[in-house]
Amino acid sequence: MGTHRLGENGQQRRLSAILAADVAGYTRLVEQDTDGTVAAWRAARADIIDPAIATHSGRIVKHTGDGFLAEFTTVQQAVICAISMQERLANGSLDFRMGVNLGDIIDDGEDIHGEGVNIAARLEGLAEPGGICISGDVYNQVRNRLDHRFENMGEQEVKHVSAPVQVWRWVTNGEPPKTDREKLPEVSPDPTSSDRPSIAVLPFDNMSNDPEQEYFSDGITEDIITELARYPDFLVIARNSTFVYKGQAINVRQVADDLGVRFLLEGSVRKAGNRVRIVAQLIDTTSEGHLWAERFDRQLDDLFAVQDEITALIVSALGESIHAAHLRHTRRKKPSTMDAYDKCLQASAKIVELDRTLYSEARELAEEAIALDAGFAQAYAIVAVTHLVSFTSGWADDPERELNSAYETVQRAVALDDHNYLAHTILGLCQTWQRRHDLAIASLERAVALNPNNADTRAQFTNALVFAGQPEEALQQMEVAMRLNPHYSGRYLHFQGRAFFALRRYEEAEHVFAQAVSRSPGWPWAHLMLAAARVALGWNEAARADVAEALKLSSDLNLGDVPRLWPCRNQADLDHLLELLRLAGLSE
Repeated sequence: MGTHRLGENGQQRRLSAILAADVAGYTRLVEQDTDGTVAAWRAARADIIDPAIATHSGRIVKHTGDGFLAEFTTVQQAVICAISMQERLANGSLDFRMGVNLGDIIDDGEDIHGEGVNIAARLEGLAEPGGICISGDVYNQVRNRLDHRFENMGEQEVKHVSAPVQVWRWVTNGEPPKTDREKLPEVSPDPTSSDRPSIAVLPFDNMSNDPEQEYFSDGITEDIITELARYPDFLVIARNSTFVYKGQAINVRQVADDLGVRFLLEGSVRKAGNRVRIVAQLIDTTSEGHLWAERFDRQLDDLFAVQDEITALIVSALGESIHAAHLRHTRRKKPSTMDAYDKCLQASAKIVELDRTLYSEARELAEEAIALDAGFAQAYAIVAVTHLVSFTSGWADDPERELNSAYETVQRAVALDDHNYLAHTILGLCQTWQRRHDLAIASLERAVALNPNNADTRAQFTNALVFAGQPEEALQQMEVAMRLNPHYSGRYLHFQGRAFFALRRYEEAEHVFAQAVSRSPGWPWAHLMLAAARVALGWNEAARADVAEALKLSSDLNLGDVPRLWPCRNQADLDHLLELLRLAGLSE
């Protein structure tokens, strides 16, 4: 994470975030049950530790007999990973102690050494079983970025370190960490907080003579939204809500009131041959004055630089100090050719609506982008989206094959660009449908950390949390998603209804499901969940009518489809839903 300096014999010196961990009382446990302890340690590594470290942009430097040493690209990811692992390890038979430090290390190509590593190991030794200790330098980096408490343990004398080390202990509110978390750890500041600058990017007008270039101006708009959304210090309204105003004459104050923002960005795009002109202006809606207005006349190959300039101008105008490290670690990887990028823009334009033909065309376009640039992660992510939606929408003749294709493709996307939030979102959804819930939550936490303002990612996180047995946390995520996307779709309401349903709050579930059906009447599953909620309330006749509506949309729906469409962790929850749908008239 720091500057690399070449030392003697080719060794590298750098500033790094280090996590050290071991199993408390390992020797005693081995003496009592060698085979069982070794098996538990291997399972913890395979199921929790290794995936979590990979998900949070870390690497395992080495395994020791009873622990491991890991290095991370950022301090925040190291601490989030440690907390995530401890919460998931809490229900196992082994108790881990962990320490996190930020310090100078020496990398000889095989191992890492130095005081930074030594302090991390000493912090681990100060931690209680199931606990985490962090250094003062680490605490200063994360204290305003995580929704977790740390207790000051003061300065501690540690072996082989000349000066005392300031130590902070992770506080778990008096409870041992557990998989069913009492409160979801925020992987990034809540962007909907009222003291954050709020902005909406309106659809850029297509000023080209060719109406077929509409996808290009829309794509430019969406890319600027995506780049701004990476800043956790902003509230950035989702594309779905801002595109409501596409092609309309607007009143800036009315739009600002509607979306709940202070600043608006509007502009236009003109593409001609290998030239592009982008005009953009940032408006403070309280005065309706322009903070700045710029025209960019560039070669098409400079398009990404223009987008970055526009983003930087907005950031500067809103007076925010953004850490360069954050930008460096979250910035998207650009395609090697503009043709590949253009294909992806066309593909993205086709997956806005849930339409089988459009999704098929989107897959073809994204695959053409891959043929042009085999290293373009975004193209793989879009292909994975098309496979996953084919699986969830019942379009595929072989659903499991579609799910496997989505998973394999998105793994490639993550391998190419670990900072692609869409890839981590789709990875988490694939893991949800595979019933690998802990991994799914970790992947979606990573997606939210990469793009805290993306409403759709938070909405999908809601769904995953419901299936993982965490409906209260799901409602918290959906509240943020709806603020970020005020013109939310029926699917948002449906996911919110699932959380109410899982909590057995059937009146609220029925109310929200009914709204979801009203907004998205063509989705069979929405009618089925409304039927289940109504049976739970004793409204059996209305529930039967809902099932009939679902069967009009998909005549072969039956109870056998439900386990595939409801991949919950708790079998009792699935059995409960099946019984309600059976009473509503859905056949075997």
